[in-house]
Amino acid sequence: YIILAAGFALIIIGFVLLSGGKSEDPNVFNPEIFNFRRITLAPIVILLGFVTEIFAIMWRPKSN
Repeated sequence: YIILAAGFALIIIGFVLLSGGKSEDPNVFNPEIFNFRRITLAPIVILLGFVTEIFAIMWRPKSN
């Protein structure tokens, strides 16, 4: 359950990194939507979260 929670936290952090960048005036373009955090970092963090979730579901602890 700890690994599942960690993966879920990574997904939430990725979506928080992805948010923002809107323009105050809808008629003015804001180039902040294309910065490194939103284009590269956030998708990588979200993908790592999903990989962690898959690992947590498939992982079986060693039994005696």
